Amino acid sequence: MADTTHSQQPDPWIAPRARGPLHGDVALPGSKSLTNRELVLAALADGPSTIRLPLHSRDSALMVAGLRQLGVGIEELEPAPGTDANPYGPDLRITPAPMRGGVRVDCGLAGTVMRFLPPLAALAAGSVTIDGDPYARKRPMGAIIRALVDLGVDVTDDGDGAMPFTFTGTGSVRGGALTIDASASSQFVSGLLLSAPRFEEGLHLTHVGDRLPSLPHIDMTVDALRARGVRVDRPAVGEWVVHPGPIAARDVTIEPDLSNAAPFAVAALVAGGTVRIRTWPRATTQVGADLETLLPRWGATVTRDGDDLLVDGGVGVLGGASLPGVDLDLTRGGELAPALVALAALADAPSEITGIGHLRGHETDRLAALAGDVNRSGGTVQELDDGLRIAPARLHGGPWAAYDDHRMATAGAIVGLVVDGVAVDDIGCTAKTLPQFPELWAALVATGASAASADRDGA
Repeated sequence: MADTTHSQQPDPWIAPRARGPLHGDVALPGSKSLTNRELVLAALADGPSTIRLPLHSRDSALMVAGLRQLGVGIEELEPAPGTDANPYGPDLRITPAPMRGGVRVDCGLAGTVMRFLPPLAALAAGSVTIDGDPYARKRPMGAIIRALVDLGVDVTDDGDGAMPFTFTGTGSVRGGALTIDASASSQFVSGLLLSAPRFEEGLHLTHVGDRLPSLPHIDMTVDALRARGVRVDRPAVGEWVVHPGPIAARDVTIEPDLSNAAPFAVAALVAGGTVRIRTWPRATTQVGADLETLLPRWGATVTRDGDDLLVDGGVGVLGGASLPGVDLDLTRGGELAPALVALAALADAPSEITGIGHLRGHETDRLAALAGDVNRSGGTVQELDDGLRIAPARLHGGPWAAYDDHRMATAGAIVGLVVDGVAVDDIGCTAKTLPQFPELWAALVATGASAASADRDGA
């Protein structure tokens, strides 16, 4: 069963229903995955770096706060004269400093913070305690704890492979050969690789588990390291060698978050019409880019800038006449699963989405949570060992539990496009990666109402 300790809000958010085909044009803030990786690398670099168009959300704020506690200087910048301010928040200037101990880091529910900061904080001289929200204490952390111990770091915990835990650093980490089982999360690999150039011997990391989910996120980490001059070799699948050496200071511009684009893109299939996501990168390691090939399997037409649907850049999604069922292995991009399960729950034929067993260890047990919410709404979802089987059913409104999980909340918003009265108990949890979600979603849904009104006026 999914965890039921999610916060209860006195006033549930009633998901707005689309009253006609959408004609949306959405600009999203920066990628959480890229922002938090670049923050870590900038904190370890050989000079100051500037991060332009970063994400400002709970996850990135927790990373900034944790780095500041460890001694890193992070300054919010005013826009340059004659330039427009980023509507989603200021650019950041990061100035590295020796890591200091004697601190307690709050990771909230942010997987990137709880998996990326411990290897970095192990470079501090002194004790560092890693803790987070109540449900975060249930998220798997054993791989990082064991890795730190194997690297010679003195770790004190309860033996349960979870937060809170404390380690006492000496100001350096030996590094060298290390094996881990990262089956529960690719973030274990990324967290170690990001700090590895600063280990005395670098790192020769080998994954020994049966499977490794979300490989594009590891590719993202490797690309970010190489862009800062770090030598990273990949001698075999599931094996990485990071050579010791400096991490170059670098000014970097963050791409829009393509995983946060998923509910907006899916909306075009559910409600009909067209939704454009602006400034979609032509080449990226973000797993959200897979939407370009996944959504056509549900009948969408996806177009790039220069095509008829688009005027000045981005990716456009045009809904099809029907929603077929789809059998899909989503091992590469499990974070897209909540949006795609919501889509499948509204399809015309059964779907099976597998390769997502690791989602049981995310912000909540997403498989149990998705099955529970859809089934309470009249759907038919069966949990599998590694995924979900979704059968067509007529859904009805009612409570939709978010479980403090931003992607569960947005899944409810998707269903609410065509089902009256879907009441998401905590839309505020979308602040984890997209604080502006309720406003952006309302603006998108309003384009359907405008289209319907225009059709009536034309009649």
